[in-house]
Amino acid sequence: LEYDFGEVKLIIAGELNTYHLAVLSSPASNYRWAYLYKNQKNDVFLDSHVKFFDMIGGMYKEIVYDNMKNVVSKFIGRNEKEFHPKLLILSNYYGFNINATNAFSGNEKGHVEGSVKIIRNAVFAERYQFDSLIQAEEYLTNKLMKLNKNSTINEEIKHLMPLKPTFELASITKQKVNSYSFVQVDTNLYSVPDYLVGKTVTVRNYVKEVKFYLNDVFVCKHRKKDGAGEVSIDINHYLTTLARKPGAIRNSTALKSIPMLKSIFDNNFNTNPKKFIELLEENKEKSIDELLDELSSYGTFNSNVI
Repeated sequence: LEYDFGEVKLIIAGELNTYHLAVLSSPASNYRWAYLYKNQKNDVFLDSHVKFFDMIGGMYKEIVYDNMKNVVSKFIGRNEKEFHPKLLILSNYYGFNINATNAFSGNEKGHVEGSVKIIRNAVFAERYQFDSLIQAEEYLTNKLMKLNKNSTINEEIKHLMPLKPTFELASITKQKVNSYSFVQVDTNLYSVPDYLVGKTVTVRNYVKEVKFYLNDVFVCKHRKKDGAGEVSIDINHYLTTLARKPGAIRNSTALKSIPMLKSIFDNNFNTNPKKFIELLEENKEKSIDELLDELSSYGTFNSNVI
């Protein structure tokens, strides 16, 4: 397996920024995959490995890198290298060998260097504007599936080493849920179900998501916020409280955090908030897009009820 980073300029929500592609490629099967990140830091570097291993479901005997700082901590003399301790831990856990190329010898991992260019051109030359990073990630995944349609990766997987359970990359802390059913992680706030107010939960903080547990039982997760002082709210976390006080939903922060949902409420359920909350409960397993579709159609076809 070969590994490299590449850069791509994208317009996300109207703002132009440089993003980073963690690219993994297998010359034997001509298989190329990539993950989109906001930086090339060590936690991103490790995260891309674990994601790829879990997706493939097997383990390669050797991974080839260049001399990036996530791989080589320092050079000892002309030829010897000291590998990054976190990469050594990962390689020891999964059982793969680390092969760092000679300096200025990109040809030693030519497949992945070519893959960076191929993916950048085949995926983001065609489209580079997206409403959100999530949308860009989904677009990348769909394009990669088409790009790999002639790959022999399924045959190669049969010959990989068995895969160990997922390597845990999260930073783990204990946090108390405040009176508004929020938990602070770094400098941002994330909602959890309102029955947890006052309780202490376990927080697993990953590169792109935050997961919450009570007594080792999974409770919920959020897409991680990258800014400072931001708030991530799931309206489903407040259904118990809102069911007791349905009128409170009109001015709730949870409802206001989803403008389209707030619009549906104002237009179709303003006189019957109880029914609106009942529908939220019935559809709480759906994604936000599915929920919006469901409630929009309900307002259109069931206006006589409300």
